[in-house]
Amino acid sequence: MSVVISVRVREDVKKFLEESGIDVSEEIRRFLEELYIKVKMRKYIDKWDRLLDSVKPSEKGFSVESVRGDRESH
Repeated sequence: MSVVISVRVREDVKKFLEESGIDVSEEIRRFLEELYIKVKMRKYIDKWDRLLDSVKPSEKGFSVESVRGDRESH
């Protein structure tokens, strides 16, 4: 489903853009859709950052000991 959004711009701006071969409606639609994606991505990134902040880092030497233990068990 879609909705209508009205935007007021100066007449000379719209006329110039249209005379330059630019589909003003399509450009505005594309801009808003890209903005939507960027804002949504930013929210996910912020959520991931909060999740990662709550994760405790491994103790120093953990990976070395883990790899050594795996190798020795075979």
